[in-house]
Amino acid sequence: MSSTFEHLELPLSQIDNLTALGYTTMTPIQEAALPPALDGKDLIAQAKTGSGKTAAFGIPLLNKLDITRFDVQALVVCPTRELSNQVADELRRLARFKSNIKIVVLSGGVPTRPQIASMEHGAHVVVGTPGRLKDMIEKKHLDLTQVETVVLDEGDRMLEMGFKEQIVDLLEFAPKERQTLLFSATFPEDISYISRRFQKNPMEIAVESQHGMETIDQQFYICHHKEKLAGLVRILASREYDHAMIFCNTKALVQDVVGFLNEKGFNAVGLHGDMEQREREQVYMQFKHHSTNLLVATDVAARGLDIAALPAVINFELPRDGDTYVHRIGRTGRAGLEGEAITLFTEKESYKLENLGKMQGHAMEYESIERLPQVRKNRVEPKYLTLYISGGRKDKVRRGDVLGAIIKEAGVAGEHVGKIDVVDHSTYVAIERDYAHQVVSKLNQGKIKGRRFKVGRL
Repeated sequence: MSSTFEHLELPLSQIDNLTALGYTTMTPIQEAALPPALDGKDLIAQAKTGSGKTAAFGIPLLNKLDITRFDVQALVVCPTRELSNQVADELRRLARFKSNIKIVVLSGGVPTRPQIASMEHGAHVVVGTPGRLKDMIEKKHLDLTQVETVVLDEGDRMLEMGFKEQIVDLLEFAPKERQTLLFSATFPEDISYISRRFQKNPMEIAVESQHGMETIDQQFYICHHKEKLAGLVRILASREYDHAMIFCNTKALVQDVVGFLNEKGFNAVGLHGDMEQREREQVYMQFKHHSTNLLVATDVAARGLDIAALPAVINFELPRDGDTYVHRIGRTGRAGLEGEAITLFTEKESYKLENLGKMQGHAMEYESIERLPQVRKNRVEPKYLTLYISGGRKDKVRRGDVLGAIIKEAGVAGEHVGKIDVVDHSTYVAIERDYAHQVVSKLNQGKIKGRRFKVGRL
């Protein structure tokens, strides 16, 4: 049984806030990392997405902020804009025990001007991607001289994406007397190098991922290369998933799979690294909101996306290494829920299956795709549509403002509204399909928080 947060030496207001947010008992990474981190020690911690690592570094980081000083006192470096936004959102929730903590996101893929404007008013915590952070420092918009805590989140992913030089530069810009917390799912040599060079007697922490493989039903189907698309349809038709992620190794395959599935009457969207940032954000929101059933993605594009209670992951092809396979399927079977991980592979890919077997300590059983029945069922239509509103956090728009306008202006009860996500300059709202037209029409004629915004469907 994990211990509770009351065992930590935290202010009562911080404990009360954690309780209000549903943080009752610590996850393994929190239990191992929080005491030394609160004590000011450097950490090199092995932790995967979904393990609760944001709170593991967020609680100590926020605990030692001096809010009377409007300097950047903590820096969190993430591999992607999506993860930067998610980390910042969670830090804002964790920061509610202290008033007036300002957390700013500086990430690539979006214009710099609004980010520069945010920094002109000061910030206590900055979360961002390596390239944009370095650029902002060089242009004198970001000053790290007062930083006391640096967090590297998903360190191995940042190195895989070619950010080693930028990470080294960022750490050189920060004061030598600081706390450095390094979180990584794996510990390749480059991670060890960064730790040796920039950390002081770091405590090494490795805990089992919160989502153990025992909750994931792994299934493998062999088929001919030219039958893969038909095999994927066969898998989907036999299960009727209302929510699943499909992984491909290349952007070209993502496009082929999405086109084929939509042609066959499924509801699928694609995500790959060459997409514009706004388009990637909109695709992610549609999937998160259950406005589309299937998300087809490359590994790079999917990094940092956190989808709760995902029932299934499908590998359209086996990834190039075992760690990536574990990272993919670890998106299902979380928090005690059962999940399915289904993989299609060809004779040529058999060696990858053998390597997976060695990694997991037993041979991986497989069947021919022909063993699955040919089923023609009605497709599951997504419950929601996602609406786009042209105002966000920077326009002082809050979730409650949007929900209130939908109820008051559009006359739609709150029970027909799903997730509401407010980002910097826009808001995404999940609405039950039957009410979408009514809400779009009425909100375009009415106001949200006394202001007019453009509202449309994705």
